Amino acid sequence: MENGKCANGTLADSSLKRSWMPSGDVYDFIFKVLVIGDSYVGKTALIQVFSSGRASPYRDYQATIGIDFKIKTVELNGKKIKLQIWDTAGQERFHTITTSYYRGAMGIMLVYDITQEKTFDNIAKWLRNIQEHANEDVEKMLLGNKCDMEDKRMINKDRGESIAKENGIKFLETSAKANINVEQAFMTLAADILKKYPQRETGSSGVVKPDEGSSSGSGPKCCP
Repeated sequence: MENGKCANGTLADSSLKRSWMPSGDVYDFIFKVLVIGDSYVGKTALIQVFSSGRASPYRDYQATIGIDFKIKTVELNGKKIKLQIWDTAGQERFHTITTSYYRGAMGIMLVYDITQEKTFDNIAKWLRNIQEHANEDVEKMLLGNKCDMEDKRMINKDRGESIAKENGIKFLETSAKANINVEQAFMTLAADILKKYPQRETGSSGVVKPDEGSSSGSGPKCCP
């Protein structure tokens, strides 16, 4: 674990990336989480660090084509929660594909790059997309990524906090490279989603496909 100016971060356990989960796995809840924002803000890197504990320099990541996902199971308040974390392409040409995944999302992380002014300016556009395509009660969080690159910073932390406050959402600065606030971001969002659901008993086993993750409930339990 490394320390940074914007906070400390910790890594969680490794994940599985599969199109289906083996029967016999059990979880209490399944939460569908979307990570959105412009290309090259570090969305894939953030998901990779959280889901697998492995990070690489930002230059090693390629722009996501369409949409991808990772699966990780965490424990909150004694409950096993399967997180389906969907990694969306930032390019405009994939807009139709990616916005179709907003519906049914229970949490959305909106990411910008603190070293690129344009990615911050586009937050308003991404918030409109959420308003137009996501469920009204979706939990949201704003992340200012790459806070390890202080010498190249263009967006002050106060600006991120201000726009988050204006829209009634939580805000963190993160760094996938230095593992700063990555776990805290995902776990905070998951905890906020969990608050909306009544406590229930652990579900029965079965097979769950990723595209069925838009609803919460009992079922199999599995693992950026």
